[in-house]
Amino acid sequence: MLEMAVIYLAAAIIAVPIAKRVGLGSVLGYLLAGILIGPFLLGLVGDQTDVMHFAEFGVVMMLFLVGLELQPSRLWKLRHSIIGLGGLQVVVTTLLISAACYFVFSLVWQTSLAIGLMLALSSTAIVLQTLNEKGWIKQEAGQNSFSVLLFQDIAVIPILALVPLLAFSDNIASSGSHGNLIEHFPVYIQTLISVGVIAAIVLAGKYVSAPLFRYIAETRLRELFTVFALFLVIFIAVIMQKIGLSPALGTFLAGVVLAESEFRHELEVDIEPFKGLLLGLFFITVGASIDFPLLFAELSLVTLLVVSLIVIKAAVLFCLASLFKMAKKQKLLFTLALAQGGEFAFVLLSLTSTLQILTPEQSKITTLVVAISMLMAPVLLIIYEKIIDKEQEEAHEFDKPEDIEATKSVIIAGYGRFGQIVGRLLSSQGYHLSILDHSPSQIELLKKFGNKVFYGDAARKDLLEASGAQEAQLLVIAIDDADKIIEIAQLAQKHYPNLQIVARAVDRHHAYELIRIGVKTIKRETFESALGLGVEALKLLGNSQESAKRAGELFAEHDRESMHVLSEIWGDDHSYGVAVKHRMELLQQVLVNDKEEQSKIQTCQKSAESK
Repeated sequence: MLEMAVIYLAAAIIAVPIAKRVGLGSVLGYLLAGILIGPFLLGLVGDQTDVMHFAEFGVVMMLFLVGLELQPSRLWKLRHSIIGLGGLQVVVTTLLISAACYFVFSLVWQTSLAIGLMLALSSTAIVLQTLNEKGWIKQEAGQNSFSVLLFQDIAVIPILALVPLLAFSDNIASSGSHGNLIEHFPVYIQTLISVGVIAAIVLAGKYVSAPLFRYIAETRLRELFTVFALFLVIFIAVIMQKIGLSPALGTFLAGVVLAESEFRHELEVDIEPFKGLLLGLFFITVGASIDFPLLFAELSLVTLLVVSLIVIKAAVLFCLASLFKMAKKQKLLFTLALAQGGEFAFVLLSLTSTLQILTPEQSKITTLVVAISMLMAPVLLIIYEKIIDKEQEEAHEFDKPEDIEATKSVIIAGYGRFGQIVGRLLSSQGYHLSILDHSPSQIELLKKFGNKVFYGDAARKDLLEASGAQEAQLLVIAIDDADKIIEIAQLAQKHYPNLQIVARAVDRHHAYELIRIGVKTIKRETFESALGLGVEALKLLGNSQESAKRAGELFAEHDRESMHVLSEIWGDDHSYGVAVKHRMELLQQVLVNDKEEQSKIQTCQKSAESK
């Protein structure tokens, strides 16, 4: 057992960093690690069935954490996309795949419908993991993808109930019990028990969990809180499994109920490492379970089936995205994100094999199709990121120089969250602005709010000049790309020496670079807010308002001086380290001396008042 653990961990350590470094993402890295150690290549691991059953618990934990992120109010806001978009996707995709199996491959209707139901589902684990990694989960496509995946997870419950009804009558008796404690009850009793258990989970999460969490927290044993968090997730999963429902749905509901709990963040921190580890193990087992001998023997058929699955699902998703009026770019992301099979297909395949709805050969082929489509999922998103997304960005042409409105006052390069604050302040004081931004999506958003922003790269001399660089008083460089800020500053200094420059610095080292090229007015993007928070912290610690404010002013003044001193030796690690230590000691001495001086002044004032 320990040897197996070493093999899995070593494969992940080798494959995942390489995959991340070349832009493939961690999910594809885990899948490739599984292929590497699987029977076809190194043969370090054998049958993955038992491991996969254990690893599927990572999906359960992931849905618990997803639930923790969803307040019921937010879930209610998503109801239209969950029911409408998700419902249509499952129904339409099931019908199309079932029809293809029935009419093209001449399978019986029960087998066709079973295959349609399992292939209609997408991979919750892969999609959410990838969307989160890429930062797309908050976008329109990300939210709609989440809604569809959520509906699919909920749909697993009726699908699990429906599949046994598809079993051929002479196979039902021989199939035996499936571990469901309530399956011998009438259907209406099973329904009542299921509803009762779900209601109990919701009520316990709302009214019982808080006192229990407080009791555990009072022990001040961090590991006990972790144990209880794991117990909570596993207990709910087992209960749901015992009554024939989806463990993932149960833990998701528990997560939603606990989303407003005061212990939500502690739960997230405690569960996250286990979720990541088990999800990684799940993806490795998927990669290792790919039957390459069967794949090579039936290469043309499997290729046809995988392509057909992706094409059918993509077509349905694209039509639904159009129906729900998603933006073009979001439509493509939504389509490619969900055009694959999912992990719940393996659960359903196990059940259909037991009930003999699918023959062993059909089960193997279907497993292969699902596994390869899941392997293709990160690749499709990489295609979107590297090719489609890039082409769409490049498809936008910059505004022509003659269309850009020039100014004699202020040019702002970059009008995101940083540039907007500067722009609002200056425009409110009556200064005329010429604003350039190189993000089409940002410009589209700004124009909705009535802002006049031109699409252009301020590092292009013709566009900067069209904005009025020859006569303008000031150039504000507020973009978030450090290299581009340097490029724009150097261009302006070279061609427009009378143009004053103020620049955003993304960090301290970037500020050093700006100082070195001669930019005199620099603001680090987090310095002022962090300093202000530090001043407030001093007040809360008992310092007077005047004392805290003065400490902040002295710190800022000393830091500005240090920036210029340290910029001259930045790059020489030894000298820089010595100088940083010296400046820190000097700052401490300045603050101590000032505090003593202020104390003497206050003492003298009190003495004078008493006389």
